[in-house]
Amino acid sequence: MLANMSEELRERFAQVQRELLERWPESRIGPGLARVTDLLDLLGEPQRSIPAIHVAGTNGKTSTARMIESLLRAFGLRTGLFTSPHLHDITERIRIDGEPVAIERFVDAYDDIAPLLALADERSEQRGGPRLTFFETMTCLAYAVFAEAPVDVMVIEVGIGGTHDATNVIDAQVAVVTQIDFDHMHILGNTLEEIAANKAGIIKPGAAAVLAAQQPEAARVLLARCAEVGATPLRESLEFAVVERLAAVGGQQLSLRGHFGDYDEVFLPLVGAHQAQNAAAALAAVEAFLGGAVEQQRGPLDVDAVREGFAQVTSPGRLEVVRRDPTVIVDAAHNPAGAASLAAGLQEAFSFGHLVGVVAVLGDKDADGMFAHWAPVVDEFIVTRNESARAQDPADLAAQAAAHIEPERISVMPDLASAITEAVSRADAARERLGGGVGVVVTGSVVTAGQARALLGARKV
Repeated sequence: MLANMSEELRERFAQVQRELLERWPESRIGPGLARVTDLLDLLGEPQRSIPAIHVAGTNGKTSTARMIESLLRAFGLRTGLFTSPHLHDITERIRIDGEPVAIERFVDAYDDIAPLLALADERSEQRGGPRLTFFETMTCLAYAVFAEAPVDVMVIEVGIGGTHDATNVIDAQVAVVTQIDFDHMHILGNTLEEIAANKAGIIKPGAAAVLAAQQPEAARVLLARCAEVGATPLRESLEFAVVERLAAVGGQQLSLRGHFGDYDEVFLPLVGAHQAQNAAAALAAVEAFLGGAVEQQRGPLDVDAVREGFAQVTSPGRLEVVRRDPTVIVDAAHNPAGAASLAAGLQEAFSFGHLVGVVAVLGDKDADGMFAHWAPVVDEFIVTRNESARAQDPADLAAQAAAHIEPERISVMPDLASAITEAVSRADAARERLGGGVGVVVTGSVVTAGQARALLGARKV
């Protein structure tokens, strides 16, 4: 993308990114929604001009949002998709009709909002607050881009939580809550009830609320929110479900039950039971959006369009094979629940006689909880650091891994590039001993996944 642009545009794009990154990082949350509301008011409330589907949850948000967006396009709608964080390029976060926003459009949109952004910054500072954060600015930029396009529907992934997230200035017709588990506890709370209450904030009066299977503590909170605001709950296993799934070359074959009907022979080019569950939630969300009033009995959606939408789904950095001979898998698991899904997916979809794990984790994450899930399926670990300034020290990672696997099966390397090179070498050596069935999995963070993809030449998202 950068190679085909003028030097002037390249320099301006770099400058815009620097200005954005000078703001508070998305790991640092500013209090309240006043800054976002101020800027969007100055922009004419673009977020209110387009119907929306809002996606929250602990894990699976990005994959589910991408599935929803692909399904909507298969039904002929022009889509805007906002996800975070990005793997390689900041423009990945804002997508129109499935493609990252063009750099020229991104820069033009930023230049258009810049004077009003400065005014909103000033107002916040006068109140004693910070300037808009990086994520708040990106959220407002996305809403402005989608309104200017214009798109028919926005699919918006929450950044962190829900109630106080910068994206939560929309009244989405459909709210989706994927499975809730422990993550970002310093922001969202230390109990499932507290975390669920925060995420439940995206469920708005009169909306359809698509609820993935939840632990009882979280389910009670979400259903109470639905009752409080008059939203219609659509619950996994009751109003929608995965009926059957079979392994298939390059993914899995699904039979799904939706609120409006059954959908058979659906090919999903992603592996893992968690991705099948995400697909069921995505289908329920699209049924609710296209069907309007969910309380009315309607027939099923066009099954051919459903099949087309799912067949086109990609989810980079999620149990993604980026190299073969030996097989190298990249996964963005960054908390224990994500690690459990990765471990299950590896066991189900691959038959490795020897698996080398390369792990780099950010400092505020529960690495010990992740290693507990990986230890039974990974034969040896190489712990290292990714390029983030927040990366956890490899020596600390090694100590946490040692609680679950023998120390002699743990190695420490200083950087991700050398760790991947060493892992591939070890996998090759194991193949010579075993005659095949070897692999490498690189995981621990979205940053790790993105850096690994770049190192291995898998930039397309």
